[in-house]
Amino acid sequence: MTGTTHREASPRGLASALLAGGALSSDWLPSFEAVPRELFVPDRIWPGVADGTRQNAAVYRSQDPEAWRRAVYSDIPLTTQWDDGDHAGDGLGTTPSSSNSMPMMVFSMLQDLDAQPGNRVLEIGAGTGWNAGLLAHRLGDRNVVTVEYDPDVARGARENLHRAGLGPTVVEGDGRSGWAQGAPYDRVIATCSLLEIPPAWLAQTAPGGIILAPFGAEYGGEQIVRLTVSGDGSSASGRFTRSSAFMRLRQQRTERPPFEDYLHGEPWPAGGVRGTTALAPPDTGGWFEQFVIGCGVPGAFWRAERYEDGAYTLWVYSRDTLSWASADYERGRTEYEVYQSGPRRLWDEVEAAWRWWDDRGRPGLDRFGLTATRDGHTVWLDGPDNPVPLQG
Repeated sequence: MTGTTHREASPRGLASALLAGGALSSDWLPSFEAVPRELFVPDRIWPGVADGTRQNAAVYRSQDPEAWRRAVYSDIPLTTQWDDGDHAGDGLGTTPSSSNSMPMMVFSMLQDLDAQPGNRVLEIGAGTGWNAGLLAHRLGDRNVVTVEYDPDVARGARENLHRAGLGPTVVEGDGRSGWAQGAPYDRVIATCSLLEIPPAWLAQTAPGGIILAPFGAEYGGEQIVRLTVSGDGSSASGRFTRSSAFMRLRQQRTERPPFEDYLHGEPWPAGGVRGTTALAPPDTGGWFEQFVIGCGVPGAFWRAERYEDGAYTLWVYSRDTLSWASADYERGRTEYEVYQSGPRRLWDEVEAAWRWWDDRGRPGLDRFGLTATRDGHTVWLDGPDNPVPLQG
């Protein structure tokens, strides 16, 4: 576990780590102290690691209270549900589907949200209820609404909030629809990642209000975006603030078809056209590089097939199963074999998106932003008048 050490795994130790890291500000410290994380963590958890890439074995409070408490007061995410509740047993499931988020991310996002006394806040994704509890302590129960799609998760959030002496409104429903009965909101915060900003959130946010959400294309590289809603509520625009790794909003998940669906019954290379590239596949694989590529290559995702000695094949697929590409990486080479098939030349699109970014001096996250309307979104560099070009 990272973040706090075993010796420091206590509310005071976690607060010190968050204050030192700049995530927990002095104005949120009273809420941190009054709304203990342990009240929002179930008996069984799967502690994660700080970068959110994996989970460790299950820990039970009833069986090992010291290990459970150490996990709760470490700066790590805690998985609380797998596979939408279908997973049974103590082993790891296939896909985490609910969690108590990493404290550093929780308080960083609360700072980005900048909710002020008297503001009304809509949260999408109640989870265990901790984030809603922190907001309710700061702003008052009547000013906080949290929406959770999973009835069992929503029930658990209500029970946790009640145990903490808090009573924000917990709604069971589709987060894309927000909750019109409580609108307008001054702030909207999502604790699940998005492919699109739902139009209902624009309609339910007051002019000048803030929408804060993890956003990322299917290709990867999710980031937090902070949007300000226009005067007429028809659009929202703003910059990205930091990297993130949240579970996808359930209604915006996309299928990942098996490779066989792309070959259409033909033997390899199934009509794929051979070529070469000087762009090393690892240069496209960083979290931020995935974000840049995803902005320019919509409707595509990747997988890696790994071999000995660090060699691997990077596969890129279109969601519609009509196009695919492969790029083979071997250490020590300066030219790499590529195959492409289908109406889209997906490796060409990936390379064009990467080179667009490289040609501009590899700009960082602080220069990117997003504009969302009721019809879709546009990612831009430096300003809305300079959209990231779509490849293909």
